[in-house]
Amino acid sequence: MTRKWLIWIALPILAAFVYGCPKKKPATKPSDLNVETTTMPAPTTPTTDITPPKTTPPPAEPSVDPMSSEDLSVVNAELRKRGFSPDVYFEYDESNLSDDARAKLSRNAELLKTQPRLSVTIEGHCDARGTAEYNLALGERRANAAKSYLASLGVAADRMRTISYGKERPVCSEQDESCFSQNRRAHMVVTSRTTAG
Repeated sequence: MTRKWLIWIALPILAAFVYGCPKKKPATKPSDLNVETTTMPAPTTPTTDITPPKTTPPPAEPSVDPMSSEDLSVVNAELRKRGFSPDVYFEYDESNLSDDARAKLSRNAELLKTQPRLSVTIEGHCDARGTAEYNLALGERRANAAKSYLASLGVAADRMRTISYGKERPVCSEQDESCFSQNRRAHMVVTSRTTAG
C-alpha cells in the first residue's frame, strides 16, 4: 500500500520534470541570419562656416527730449540734471549777488539761452526775521537782482517774471541760522512755454 502512495506521489513529480520545463532554443548567431551588416561612418561636421541669417534689430523708439515735455515739472527736473541751479542765496538783509550766486546764474543763463521757448518765474524769499512788509520788499529786490543779472547775460527780460513771497514760504522752519540761510534766496522755476521760439 505504501508503494501505491509512493507511485502516486512520484508520478506527478516526474511528469512535471519531463514536460514542465521546456528547453531553451539556442540564440541564432548573426552569421546564420544571412544578412549583410555594414559599418556607418560617424557624421562629420561641414568644413565651411555657416553663418546664421542676419536679423535686423527692432527699430529704435524715437528718443523724446524731456525738454519738449508739456509737463513743466519734467522740464524743471531735466534742467536740474543739466546743471540748472534753482536757488541762489543771499546774506542777511542783503540783495546783492555773491560770487557763488553769479556763477550759478551764469550757468542758468547758458541753459536758458539754449531753450528760448521757456519762461521763468524768479521768486524772492526771506527768513523769518523782520516784518512781513519789509520782507516782501527785500524778496522783490532779491528776485530783481537775479533777473537783472540773467538779462545782462543775454536772457530776454520778457521771458522772466518776478514775484516776492517775503517770509511766507520758508523751506525750513527752525529758528536758527542754518534754516535762516536756506530761506534767504531767489528761487527760479520754469513756469511756461511760448508757442513760437
